[in-house]
Amino acid sequence: MSDVSIFNSSTAVATGGKQELSELAKAFLGTRTVTNRRIQINTNGTFKKIVNGEQVGGAVRGEFNAVIINALPTVSRIFYKSKYDPNKEATLPNCWSNAGDKPEEAAGDKQSPSCATCPQNIKGSGENGTRACRYQRRVALLLEDELDGEVYQFNIPAKSIFGKGSGRTHPFEEYMKFIVHNRRSPDRVLTTISFDLDADTTALSFSPARELNDDEIALVKQAQTRPETSLYTKITVAQADGVKKQPEAFPTPKVARSEEPDDDPIEEPVKKEKKKAEVAPASKDKLTEVLDTWGSSD
Repeated sequence: MSDVSIFNSSTAVATGGKQELSELAKAFLGTRTVTNRRIQINTNGTFKKIVNGEQVGGAVRGEFNAVIINALPTVSRIFYKSKYDPNKEATLPNCWSNAGDKPEEAAGDKQSPSCATCPQNIKGSGENGTRACRYQRRVALLLEDELDGEVYQFNIPAKSIFGKGSGRTHPFEEYMKFIVHNRRSPDRVLTTISFDLDADTTALSFSPARELNDDEIALVKQAQTRPETSLYTKITVAQADGVKKQPEAFPTPKVARSEEPDDDPIEEPVKKEKKKAEVAPASKDKLTEVLDTWGSSD
C-alpha cells in the first residue's frame, strides 16, 4: 500500500465530502512555521526563488511566466539612508510607505509626517539627481508551473515601474493600463516578466503571454483568499525575509535650554566706537594721472 492510498479511497472520506479538521489538527497548523516566499531579481539577468531568506532551486535566466494576483492601487515608497552592502547584516528600511502618502507606523526612522513634504522625496536628494526615497511596487504572484501552489512576493524596482513601452511590452504601470484598456484583467492573464536587454541598468518589461482557462482562474481565485496574498503587497523585502534589525538612525541633536544662567555667565561684548581714519585728499597731479590711465585703456 502506498503512503497516500488512503486518500485515494472513496471509503476513507466521511459522508459529506472533505472532512473538517479536528481541534488537534488545527493545533498543529497553529504551530506551523511562517513561510515567506519571494522572487528575487539579480543584476546578472536571473531570477531566484527565496524562501525564508534562502535560495531554493536553481536560478532562471532571462524571463519567467506568472499571474499577478494582487497589487496595491498606488505605488509604494522605500528609503534607506545607507548604501546597500552585501557584506553587512541586512536591516529594515529607515522609512517606507505602502500607499506612498505617509510613513508606516512600523518605520523606525520616519523622515517626514507626509511623503509629499518629505526632504527625501525631492529630486536631487539621491545620487545623480534622483530622489533618495525610491518608488517601488510589491505584487503577489503565482508561477505558471505552480498555479496550484504557493504565492510569491515580487518587488518591482523603480526603473521598471514608469515609462513607455512598445506594442505588447511595457513597464509595469503602463502594462496594467494596457491590459485593462483591452478589457482584460491582470489576474486573468499569464504575464511574461523579462529583463529589458536594451536598458543600461537592470530593468524589467511585462507582456501578456495568454489568457487563463477556467480551471486556472479557479486556482487564482482560491489563492487570492490567502492572507499572504494581501500581505506581500505591503511588507518590504527585509520583512519578508524575517529581518528584524533596525537601521541606524541619525537623530537631530537636541538644543539644551534652561531658565537659569550658567555658573560662569559670559559677559556681554561691549561695542567699541571706531574712529574714522582721516583720508588725505588726492593731489591734483595724482588725480590727473588716474584719469589719464582710464582714458588710455581700450
